This record gives sequence, structure tokens and C-alpha cells, in this order.
Amino acid sequence: MEQGKQVSIQDIMSRLDRTKATRFYWLLTLLSTIGGFLFGYDTSNIGTAMVFMPASYHSGALVEGYLVSGASLGAAIGALIAMALTDRYGRKSMLIFDAALYTVGAVLSAVTVDLAMLLISRTLIGLAVGADSAIATAYIAEYAPKGERGSLGILQQWMITVGILGAYLVGMATLFFAPGLAYTVDWRLMLGVAAIPSLIGLAFRFMMPESPRWLLLRGERKKALDALNKLGIQTSEQELSAVNIPEERKKFTLTKGMKRALLVAGLFMMFQQITGINIPFYYGPTVISSLHIFRAGSSVVYSQAYAVAASSILAVINVAATYIGFRLIDRLGRRSLALTGYIGMAVFGFVGTILLLEHILIGLLIAFAGFIIFFAFGVGGTGWIIQGEYFPTEVRGRLAGIVAFIDWIANFAIVEVFPLLRITIGLAYTEALFGILSVAAFIVFYFIMPMTKGKSVEEIAEMFEKGYSVRERA
Repeated sequence: MEQGKQVSIQDIMSRLDRTKATRFYWLLTLLSTIGGFLFGYDTSNIGTAMVFMPASYHSGALVEGYLVSGASLGAAIGALIAMALTDRYGRKSMLIFDAALYTVGAVLSAVTVDLAMLLISRTLIGLAVGADSAIATAYIAEYAPKGERGSLGILQQWMITVGILGAYLVGMATLFFAPGLAYTVDWRLMLGVAAIPSLIGLAFRFMMPESPRWLLLRGERKKALDALNKLGIQTSEQELSAVNIPEERKKFTLTKGMKRALLVAGLFMMFQQITGINIPFYYGPTVISSLHIFRAGSSVVYSQAYAVAASSILAVINVAATYIGFRLIDRLGRRSLALTGYIGMAVFGFVGTILLLEHILIGLLIAFAGFIIFFAFGVGGTGWIIQGEYFPTEVRGRLAGIVAFIDWIANFAIVEVFPLLRITIGLAYTEALFGILSVAAFIVFYFIMPMTKGKSVEEIAEMFEKGYSVRERA
């Protein structure tokens, strides 16, 4: 390097963008997305566990809705907390705190003594999951090579699907092997076992490198050097000492480009939730059991166990379909997969309506399966990816936190209102409502969602500032 020559942050980051993701990158991403696993696990285990909770824990549709979705409300608050703190204190420290908080919530939910304590513990879990969801994808976007950022980012969704499947497997194991303990010990095990992966995440997250982009923006060159070396990027103290650090923003202001990016990402996360994807996983075993598709004599325990088994099939489909998205996201791009996903979700929402109106009860499983396939490969992972890659590094934590807040509020609203929809308009017309919302999502994103594959996060931020045409495919 020539003496006195200044280097921009983009010059250093371009090397990171051009590198290949090694085993370390994938291990780092799996560790970053443990929060996704815990979200998926929590999404699905409560629907099974609450069937066997004491009668005092069941106090009407709204309380049931909060028992199921209270973690989502906590997650919305957690996203706001992350929004305020992650750009100031860094991605790594917040991810460590999230894992510790989730561990406390999981343990408290397992030893709960009354409904109030359970709701509080689930809110704590929500705080942790929400903060994690606001930070993880932003962190991944800041070290991922641009040609593999989609594949790395979609691991957040894949870990969610694995967590969902894990919850069902734990539920089946406890109910089949200890049916006599279903009303005393089993449901507590279902809730408490999540403390194990959260403790693993807590231990290993201390070893993670901080985001090199965030460190350089703050002028912490020595720490940035260590982080870049861990990521396989060769540089030196001399070179980093020549990096021109831009002046820190004195006031947080939204530019036109940030507003455009926030509009697209916020709407995407809203539609991702209100189209109903979490209904099969939050309420799947309960709904399937109530339809009596599977006969299991007079035993409530075995009826629920078979319903969980049926839901496990959906969870396996979810994991497999997300893998399809993993293989295609960097090849076809976010926009193409999202539009395909929403139109497929709409089709199966209407298929579910028709089959249920014809009293073909197995039609609910068919509709759920098709809906999940299109969501998993087209919509689920895409939302988390664009949340992390759309915004400039200096405000990525704050804006990703806002997007995560929107996601969790929408999640809370639809899961809270589902018991009322089921009572008032029935399952068939609820499926039709989800189909209509999926059509609306397809129309909205056809007109406003850009193609971002192959671009660095800096190029994406610049694209939003300058304006773009959704007709561009490169």
C-alpha cells in the first residue's frame, strides 16, 4: 500500500464480498441463527403443551390467544429494544444477551406455578426471540459474501423450521413414552427443554467475531482486524489505519432511500405473517385433533399425540421446502421466489376452503401442506434476508429492528385473532381470507419489490437512494 494513501471502508469490504464462504462462515451462521431455532420451537410446542395444562390456565379465547401469542408480543418489544441498542453496542453483545434471556424464560416456563407466571415467562422468551430476530440477519448480511448472502441468510428460516420439527418430536416422545405424566410433567418438559440449545448458544456466542463493517464504522480498527482475520480476509494494521472513517451521524434521519427500503421490507414482513403461516404450527395439533381425522379411542393423550404426529409431517415438509429455497435464492433472486411463493399460497388457501366446505376434512392437511411448501421456499427466508440486506450499515440495526417489530406485531395480531375467526366464520372461510391476503401480497410486491441478487449491501442501499425499476432482473 502506498504511504499516505487513504482507503475506504468499501475497499476493505469488497474483499469480504468477493470471498467464498468457508466452513467457518456456515458454523458462524448456524450459531447466529440459534434464535431462529428457538423461535420455531416455541411457535410449535405451546400448542401441544397447553392441552395438558391445568384448567386454571384456560380462561377464554383471548387468554388462549395470548398464551399462544404472548411470546410474539414480547418479541415485538424485544425488536424495539434491539433497534435502540444494537447500533450502539454491537451485534455480538446483543446476541449473547438474547441467549441468556431466553434461557431464563425457558426455565421459568417449565417450573411455572400459575397462569400469570407462565405468561410472564413467555413474554421474556418473546423479548429474547424478538431481539435476536432483529440482529441475526443484520449481522449475517455484514459478513456474508454477496454471492452467497442469500444462502447464508436463509439459514435463519431453515433453523426456524428445524425448531418447529424439534418441538413436535419432543412432544411426540413425551406423550408416547410417558402418557401417564401428560398433565403433570410432560408439558413442562416440552417448554423447558428449549433451555438446552439456548445455553449452547450462550456459551459459543462469546467466541463469535463482531461485525467487521460495524467495527470499522466506529473506528475500532484493531478489533476489525481480528474479525477480518477470523473471516479469512488478509489485511494489516497499517492498511486499516489508512481507512477513512466517515463522521458519525449526529442525528438519526431517514433518507428517501431508507424510507423506500423500509416500506418494502416492512410490508413484506407484515404480509409474511398475516397470510397465516404460523396457524398450522401454533394451533396445528389442536385444530387437527378437533377435526377427528385420526382416531385414537377415548384417550385425549393419544389423540393429541397422533395430531402432533400429523403436524410433524407438515414440519418435515417445511424443512424440505426451505432447503429448496436455500438452493435457489442466490440463483433466481428474492423477488422471483417471493412472487412464486405468494401465488402458490393463495392457491392452497382457496383449495382448503373448497375441500372443507365439501366436508373433506383431510383437505385441511392438504391445504396446510401446499401452503407451507410455497411459503417455505418463496416467502419465509426471503423476508429475513431483505430485512438484513436492504439498509446502510450505520443504521442497519435500527431499521432491521423496526422491520422485526412489524413482523412480530403482525404475528401477534393474526395468532391472537385466529381463535375468534375460527369461532365466528369457521376454518373454511378463514382459509379463504388467507388466500385473499396472499393475492394482495403478490400484487403489492409485483409492483414494488426490486431484484437484489448479486449486489453488495452497499450497492443495495445505493440502489434504493437512486431509485429503481422492478422490471430490472439483474
